[in-house]
Amino acid sequence: MGKKVLAIFYSQSGQLADIIGSLTAPLAEAGDLVEVVRIETVPDYPFPWTTESFYAVMPDCVMGARTTLAPFTLRESAYDLIILGYQAWFLYPSIPVNTLLHHQAFRDVLKDTPVITVTGARNMWLNTFLEIKKTLRSAGARLVGNIALIDRHPNHISFVTIFHWLLGGKKDRYLKIFPYPGVSAADIRRTSEFAGLILPHLHRGEWEGLQASLIARKAVATRYSLWLLESKAIPTYVVWARFIVKRKKRKAWLAGFRYYLLFSLFVAAPILLAVDAVLIRPFSSKRIKEKRHYYESLT
Repeated sequence: MGKKVLAIFYSQSGQLADIIGSLTAPLAEAGDLVEVVRIETVPDYPFPWTTESFYAVMPDCVMGARTTLAPFTLRESAYDLIILGYQAWFLYPSIPVNTLLHHQAFRDVLKDTPVITVTGARNMWLNTFLEIKKTLRSAGARLVGNIALIDRHPNHISFVTIFHWLLGGKKDRYLKIFPYPGVSAADIRRTSEFAGLILPHLHRGEWEGLQASLIARKAVATRYSLWLLESKAIPTYVVWARFIVKRKKRKAWLAGFRYYLLFSLFVAAPILLAVDAVLIRPFSSKRIKEKRHYYESLT
């Protein structure tokens, strides 16, 4: 009899739904019982976003706020594997995913269950993954794998294309000059290959070595420049969020954060990377290697 697999996720644009579909199709073809649950919120977040609605979620997201989920049903009381699809909003777990991780019905099936986390991000997902690891640990889940797909284009290019997509609703080429936004169609299709790594572990019920195999197949994308920028951005996001959540009228302060973000990306980030490339990175190979292992590990 096939193994019971729950694939559960939130997806506004449909990109993560495509990734989950590509990953789980080979499992179903192998005879496993794959239950796919796409959660929704009440009310749901808009797609496409408006500029105002997009930035409005920042302080609540960073501060770990929750929302209301539309009712959903899990067919089983226990699973052999849970595949959790997540996304990063402002370097933290999205509000819908954070809400799901604290939903009692979901936490009940998480306990003692192997979990593989899956994301499709612009490029910065590390802090989100660290936060999700903590929450899964508190629920008693067994994290056995992580798959992280990103937009492979340079940071400044992907910033432009992602906003074209998020605010326009179409995953096409901005001005017919820029590349397609988000995770590439080829990378989404390639996700099906990772199922071949998962299947033997799923059928044996033994998960040691899976993450190493996923990393070897480039299922986890990490780049030094991106994790450096992300690590510097997180404290400032927290400061902004803590300040804004206390304001009754947030609109002006959110506009200020938006301009800060643009300044950080187009002015501060290039300076930081240039200084690091000359004064720090050449003398930090051991630390960088250790940091990469930390971000790719499951513990």
